[in-house]
Amino acid sequence: QVQLVESGGGLVQAGGSLRLSCVASGTISSLYHMAWYRQVPGKQRELVASITDSAYISYADSVKGRFTISRDNAKNTVYLQMNSLKPEDTAVYYCFATTPIAYWGQGTQVTVSS
Repeated sequence: QVQLVESGGGLVQAGGSLRLSCVASGTISSLYHMAWYRQVPGKQRELVASITDSAYISYADSVKGRFTISRDNAKNTVYLQMNSLKPEDTAVYYCFATTPIAYWGQGTQVTVSS
C-alpha cells in the first residue's frame, strides 16, 4: 500500500503563489507516473500537470507558463509550484501516482481570491 499526503494549499490573492507538495509513503518499489489533478464542485477532475519517472513533463494549457511540476525521487515527493494564480485556479488539488498501481491523495484546497 502507498499513501499520498498533500500539503501547501491555502488562500491566496490573485497574482500570488503557492507550492504544493505530495509525499508518498508505504511499500514503494518505484513511482512511475506522478501528477497533480484538480476538481471543482460539479465538474470532472482535470489533469493539471504530470511528470514521468524519466522526467517527461506535460501541462494543461490553462496553466502553461504559470505552474511548474517537479519531483524528488529520493524523497518520493512531487511538487507543484503555482505562480500568477487566478481565481479560476480555485479547486481541490489531488496528487496522483502509479507504482504502477494508481493511488490518489486526499486533496488540498487552493482558493484564489480576486
